[in-house]
Amino acid sequence: MISTIQVLIVLLAVVAAVAVLANRLKIPPAILLVVTGVLLALIPNLPPVELAPDFVLLLVLPPVIYTAAFNMSWREFRFNLRAITLLALGGVVFTTAAVAAAAHWLMGLPWAVGFVLGAIISPPDPVAPLAIARRLDIPHRILVVLEGEGLANDATALILYGEAVENERGGIGTGWVMLRLRHWARDPLIEILLSLLTPYLAFWVPGHLGGSGVVATVTAGLYISFNGPRLINAATRLQGVFFWEFFNYVIEGMVFLITGLQARTVIARIGDYDLAQLAASVAVIAAVIIAARFVWVFPSIYVPRSLVPAIRRKDPSPPWQWPFVLAFTGIRGIVSLAAALALPFATSGGQAFPYRDLILFLTFSVILITLTGQGLMLPWVIRKLGLFHAGRREREINRAKEHKARAQAIQAAAELLGKLAAERNLPSDVVEAIRVQHRDRLKHVDHGNETGDNSSEHRSHHDEVELLLIEAERMTINGLYRSGQLKDEGRRLLERELDMREAHLENQR
Repeated sequence: MISTIQVLIVLLAVVAAVAVLANRLKIPPAILLVVTGVLLALIPNLPPVELAPDFVLLLVLPPVIYTAAFNMSWREFRFNLRAITLLALGGVVFTTAAVAAAAHWLMGLPWAVGFVLGAIISPPDPVAPLAIARRLDIPHRILVVLEGEGLANDATALILYGEAVENERGGIGTGWVMLRLRHWARDPLIEILLSLLTPYLAFWVPGHLGGSGVVATVTAGLYISFNGPRLINAATRLQGVFFWEFFNYVIEGMVFLITGLQARTVIARIGDYDLAQLAASVAVIAAVIIAARFVWVFPSIYVPRSLVPAIRRKDPSPPWQWPFVLAFTGIRGIVSLAAALALPFATSGGQAFPYRDLILFLTFSVILITLTGQGLMLPWVIRKLGLFHAGRREREINRAKEHKARAQAIQAAAELLGKLAAERNLPSDVVEAIRVQHRDRLKHVDHGNETGDNSSEHRSHHDEVELLLIEAERMTINGLYRSGQLKDEGRRLLERELDMREAHLENQR
């Protein structure tokens, strides 16, 4: 038990060190973590770290897909449902068939083994490419489709209509119950604990009943995202955002590192195969899954629009660079590796599972090739396609809408203040102080919504001065604390207020 804890602490330290190095080198942490894991796995006499399939499927997958669903816009998900479905359902089935055919005709494997291999490596893992793409400011809709595909493709084999209906009800039921419990608790610590339990309950219960935990967890995340603002208080939301970002950061970092550490286990089980034969097999399968995604993505985007005018009018065809990026981001990840590790050692008849070690080796190799190869090339590809910072204009438009909404909210508050002053006969000095505060907020928003050098300069000066004033307040508070004139509790409360003001300024820059 102690050794296990020590190994866990060491792995966390490695994740932190690699993350710092990745930021310095401008390399996606996921890629560097996998490479680091492979290098550590090849060190002689190092204790092996083996990945249990249940660890991924039962402990890692639920919070990852729950968070993705929670952060997903239901409106955008529904608008892009056709593209997401064609990728997550049709693309996975097409890739599975292509891999099975290549494994049978080019490698001489039985059809059944080929389909098993295809089913394992066909679903792409969106975590790594999304982390890269977000930094490059690509069009927002590409990110939405990738996120939606990531939510759906792991459940493709389970989405039969009857099962999907029951799983959706289970996810909504879990979300409804947990939201009401959190609203009743009214304690941020308890609410965050309940939020942590939500994806596991949504995932495990349908799984034990023979349904799809993935579908239920996605549904629960979407339901809570849509209904949560009415029932979750502000303090919980502030703390919950930080908790979930940190929790998923640690989980994803550990998963990528442990993926690389499986190299020793994979290599040890493949000793009976010829090295040249293995290299050729890896090249064939990697080429097939990469090519199959390109072959599927372009027709799935353009054919429906060419055949159905209504689709074309509602949603015109995107430039060819968009489907190219979608096709290029077919990176495989931890779910494929967990599925390969979960293959039984023997069939129901008691015989050894055919080609199990080869399937595991091919899966690991494909993950390594796509993650490091396509992952490292993705920034270069996006720049060559002219999509680097293409999402900046979208962000500017969204920022203008945010400013407009903020101004309308402040005006609504000001109107309510006038009604309250008349109805409750509030003191004029109180009303005027609040009115001045809202007037200043509205003035700052109006400057933020303007365009041109003058407005930009005004915002820059305002924010710079505000940050300097906040720093002066913070130094004064710390000075009072060090001199004994302010207790710890008061210092923490005042620092929290200053941190929230500073974060608010940073979010608007």
